[in-house]
Amino acid sequence: MANDSKPDGISRRDFLRGGAAVGALGSAGLLVGEMAEGKPGPRMEAGVQVFGPGPVPVRLRINGKSYDLELEPRTTLLDALRDKLELTGAKRVCDRGTCGACTVILDGKPVYACSLLAIDVQRQPIETVEGLGRPEKLHPLQAAFVENDSQQCGFCTPGFVMAAKALLDHNPNPNLADVHHGLSGNFCRCGTYAGMRRAVLAAAPLMAGLAEEEPEREDGGEMKDPEAAGSSPPAKAHRQNKKKKKKGRGRRHG
Repeated sequence: MANDSKPDGISRRDFLRGGAAVGALGSAGLLVGEMAEGKPGPRMEAGVQVFGPGPVPVRLRINGKSYDLELEPRTTLLDALRDKLELTGAKRVCDRGTCGACTVILDGKPVYACSLLAIDVQRQPIETVEGLGRPEKLHPLQAAFVENDSQQCGFCTPGFVMAAKALLDHNPNPNLADVHHGLSGNFCRCGTYAGMRRAVLAAAPLMAGLAEEEPEREDGGEMKDPEAAGSSPPAKAHRQNKKKKKKGRGRRHG
């Protein structure tokens, strides 16, 4: 005859039931604590500064202007640009830091905006494609992309333009191999690589002239019209090239 009496102590079933109840209550307590602590500003835990989980003050410096935002610490730079500031030039494509469609320039270096937290890049100079030119007055690099038929769908184009600008900022006189390497972090599904490389090589001398004739900045980070200083960068670059050719001919025949 089976023994119906229970053994001394806690059964396995009772233990599992009790553990589940304790776990649920513990999770609820943690959640309430997190909600109560979700205030702007950091706090200290075990000697480490902790932000969030709620929105915290974040200051971003983009295209020469400062923006004060309230962002969750998990917000990426790409989300901050597109959703909070409506700077939609940087595109979300892979969202994994592999295609380069979200390329921006951070402190002089091309980076993937989808792979950086906005809170981590505070007060560092950020350049986006919106800061280069306007439809009625394109930046020399943007104009070169148009003239060399360097885009089809155009979705990846802003990222390529920013990668190209970062390259020319560091290497004003690149060769084809340099351009190939400088754009290697960006992917074009339409396959217009040849046109983009030609565009970068064509824009290089114009970019060099623009850097030499660096216009002064007005308050608010806006650049004065280069033509107001006397001549446009392409015109100055053209005159400088003519002078170099004349000097070269004089040396050869001297």
